[in-house]
Amino acid sequence: MLILFTQIFIFAIFAMSYDILLGYTGIVSFGHCLFFGIGAYSTAIILNANDNTIGFFLLGIAIAVIAAVLISFLIGMLSLRLQSHFYAMLTLGFSELFLIIAEKWRSMTQGGDGFTFQVPEFLRDRFIFYFFTLISLVLIYILLRTFTSSSVGKVLKAISQNQKRTEALGFKVLHYKIIASVIAGVVAAYSGALYAVTLRFVDPSVFSIETTLDALLMTMIGGVGTLFGPILGSGAVEFIQHYLSELGTEYSIFERWPIFLGLLYIIVILGFPKGIVGTFKSTVIKRKENRKEKEGLLKHSA
Repeated sequence: MLILFTQIFIFAIFAMSYDILLGYTGIVSFGHCLFFGIGAYSTAIILNANDNTIGFFLLGIAIAVIAAVLISFLIGMLSLRLQSHFYAMLTLGFSELFLIIAEKWRSMTQGGDGFTFQVPEFLRDRFIFYFFTLISLVLIYILLRTFTSSSVGKVLKAISQNQKRTEALGFKVLHYKIIASVIAGVVAAYSGALYAVTLRFVDPSVFSIETTLDALLMTMIGGVGTLFGPILGSGAVEFIQHYLSELGTEYSIFERWPIFLGLLYIIVILGFPKGIVGTFKSTVIKRKENRKEKEGLLKHSA
């Protein structure tokens, strides 16, 4: 269970990074796994080639962050001035390019088989690493909440609702979109670094589109544009995957558990179109409005 919760915390960070793009800026990315994979491979390669100390762990994260900043800035400059689907396709193209590099550059990445590596001694204890990822999740949530509540965050929200009106008000939309892209890329790279460390293994699958789809599902199930929603969504998705896979080993009917998982996702999204958090908020608001309406009718009748 400790490993399961650690995975939930890591993917919650990844899903929050995706929510900055989709929920707060209205940008769809099909290749957000690009930054997740960069974080995983940068950390793994550095730790594999050097002493397994905290210094090299931090160096791996620093390299991942710098790479994420440069690549997200480049992709943003090339595509965000155009329609949103250009960004989606360009990130997908870059993620496929990095997947091919990871598979073919065997001297560095061991190709499609991936490689195992050692981690710093203080992170080998699963209990310590569990708290490390939990603290990371809390701190990143606070930082992203502060960012989305700032004036920049409010402009991003305005862009997602009506980009032309935001431009008419004098805001340089491209600059704000690039800021969102860079922040999302950096946070995703950090989650990828944590993911590699918890497995102590990395392979090209971190660059696959399935990784991006996981983040998308977690964000949509939890609630787009809420930050807390992706945390709930990651918990729901990871728990469901874990228990369905366990059922698959015990009962033959659940052997093809991904099919049941897909059906469950469809039911949840149809039943909660605004996600868990969004549906809860709209229900609370509706009840308050109904209560005020009833109070108004009572006063009017009196």
